[in-house]
Amino acid sequence: MKFLTALVSPRGAVFLLLVILLVAVMVLNPNFAEPGQLMRYIQRVAPVAIVAIGQYFVIIAGEFDLSQGSLITAQVIVAGNLVAQDDARTVPVLCLMVVLGLVVGLVNGLLTTLLKVPSFIVTLGMMLALLGLVLWWTGGAATGNPADSFRQIGRGGIRDLPVLDFLPWSVLILAAWLALGIWITKRPLGKLLIAIGDNARATRYSGARDWWVTTRAFMISSLSATVSAVLLVGYAGVHPSVGRGYEFVAITAVVLGGVVLGGGRGWIVAAVAGAFVLEALFLLLNIAGVPSSLRDAVQGVIIIAAVAYSGLVFRSRRRGGAPQTPPSPGKEPDAPDGAEESSATQALAGEGAAPNNRS
Repeated sequence: MKFLTALVSPRGAVFLLLVILLVAVMVLNPNFAEPGQLMRYIQRVAPVAIVAIGQYFVIIAGEFDLSQGSLITAQVIVAGNLVAQDDARTVPVLCLMVVLGLVVGLVNGLLTTLLKVPSFIVTLGMMLALLGLVLWWTGGAATGNPADSFRQIGRGGIRDLPVLDFLPWSVLILAAWLALGIWITKRPLGKLLIAIGDNARATRYSGARDWWVTTRAFMISSLSATVSAVLLVGYAGVHPSVGRGYEFVAITAVVLGGVVLGGGRGWIVAAVAGAFVLEALFLLLNIAGVPSSLRDAVQGVIIIAAVAYSGLVFRSRRRGGAPQTPPSPGKEPDAPDGAEESSATQALAGEGAAPNNRS
C-alpha cells in the first residue's frame, strides 16, 4: 500500500509515466528495445538532463534560471570559433568555458541575492544579453568548426562492448554529474537550499549566509549549462539556434519530477527522470506522426498539469494532517520529522551557523 501511495505521488508518478511511455515506444517500434538504441536514447537525453540538474538546485531555492539556453548557445559558439581545427586548444577552451559559466552564474546569483532583483528578471536579462552577443558575433548564421577531438566528447564513446556495443561518453558524463548532484544534496549546501526555498527568513535568522548559498545554486546551474554545451557541440554542431529553449525544457523536466515551483521540496533523481519522460514523449509523438511544431504546446500543457497535480496532492496531504516539513533531498521522500530536524541542524552547523533557540 505504501509503495502504491509513493508511486502516485508527484515524485513517484514521473517514474510510472516513464515506464508507460517507454513501453508504448517499444510497442510501436520494437527496435527501440535493443541495447544500442537505448544507449542512443540516453545520449539524446543527456544534455537536457544535465541542464535539469542545474535548474533543480535553483528551483528548490525558490528561484528560476532563464539564462541556461542562451548560455549554452554562447558556449557552443565560443567552442566552435576558438577551438577551430587545433587540437591543442581543446583543454584551454574547456577551461575558458568553465570560467565563463561560473562568471554568469555568479552575476545571476549576486544580482538576485544582494540587489534583491527577482531572479526571473535577472536571468531574463542575462538570457537576452547573451543571445544578443551571439547574434552580433555570428550574424545569425552557423559559424565555427571545432576539431574532432572536441566533438568526440559529445558524439564519441567506448565501442565494441559486449551487449551494449557502444557506450557514449555523454552517458558516462550524465551519470557522473547526477552522482555529483546527489552528493551535493546530502551536503550542507543542498540541505540549506531546501531550507531557503521553504522558509528563507527563518534560514536567514539562523545565521546562514543565504546569499552565498543561493548564489552557488546559480553557479551550479551555469556549470550544468556549460557541460551540456560541450556535449551539444559534438551532437548538434555549432549554430546560434543550439540551446534555445533549453531553459524551458529543463523547467518542464524539473516540474514533471515533482519539484515544487517556489522551492522547499524536490528530489534530484525525479527531476532527471522528468527529462527522460519528455524525450520519450516527444519520441512517441514523432512515431505517431504528430508535427514537431506542437512540442511547445505539449510542453505548456505538461507544466500546467504537473503543477496542478502537485498542488492538489500537497493540499490533500495537509488537510489529512500529514507533516509539512519539507523532505530532505538526500533521504527517502517519507523521512520522519525527527530525521528532517536533525538534517537541518547538521546543515546549519556545517555552514558555521548556530540554530536560533530563542523562545
